[in-house]
Amino acid sequence: MTSEKEYIIICDESDRKGPFFSNFYGGVRIGSTYIQPVTQRLQEKKVSLGLQSEVKWAKTDATTVVRYEAMVRAFFDEIAAGRLVMRVMFTQNALVPKGLTAQHYAEGYYILYYQFLKHGFGLRHMPAHEAPPRLRIYLDEIGDTKEQIAKFRGFIAGLSKDSHIRSKGPILDKQDITEVRSHDHILLQCLDVVLGAMPFRLNNKHLQKPAGQRRRGKRTVAKERLYKFILSEIKRVTGKPNFNIGSTTGTSEYLTGRWSDPYLHWLFKPSEFSYDSSKTKP
Repeated sequence: MTSEKEYIIICDESDRKGPFFSNFYGGVRIGSTYIQPVTQRLQEKKVSLGLQSEVKWAKTDATTVVRYEAMVRAFFDEIAAGRLVMRVMFTQNALVPKGLTAQHYAEGYYILYYQFLKHGFGLRHMPAHEAPPRLRIYLDEIGDTKEQIAKFRGFIAGLSKDSHIRSKGPILDKQDITEVRSHDHILLQCLDVVLGAMPFRLNNKHLQKPAGQRRRGKRTVAKERLYKFILSEIKRVTGKPNFNIGSTTGTSEYLTGRWSDPYLHWLFKPSEFSYDSSKTKP
């Protein structure tokens, strides 16, 4: 029985469409008792590293990579200590879903986001609480129309109607689903860096060379170095030395691990699909 009164899920998204893998979603979940001290520690780490502007994967270069590694280490230290959990979900283009309607395709981004929130954080396996905890969901600015965002918020609020989630008691109100600016949230900045490494490697961006050049650019080399460091940190907190970012990580032997495991990585597969080998890496 836990006394945590509130949980915050902070989400980000990366490449919606890549040559091999698409629809990258990432998120962290943190209890309200940890949000202030964890945020303070990470913010102080950022200041001590001399990182004055927003930390972002896109800003990785030869001048920032060593400091970004230190920032990533501090972030994963919080995960290793059990104060944060992180989740990642993405799709593989070669797995072509069957039976989808035009509406499915039009709203596919939001449908997948909903699946990520519904299953990625193990809400159906939340442990017993002394009182029903409130759930807040912070979404990085999506950039779509107000109408689309409002519809999406209503869609997410429907999580509370899922019988399995409802039985666990979390309280989720529509007003607690909000868009936030990554500039204002250090957790979202750290999440952006880790999530950004996934499509970089899975979509072979680490092999890209400037037009007319025989060698990769310095920024690409720096990003590959940071990706490798992130991979080593994932292996550290999961205890999985053979972790493969292109596949789903196994959970612990108990279903409660879907809630409590420090890091989970999910290749989303449609219930029915055909395999298109032309969409795989050469």
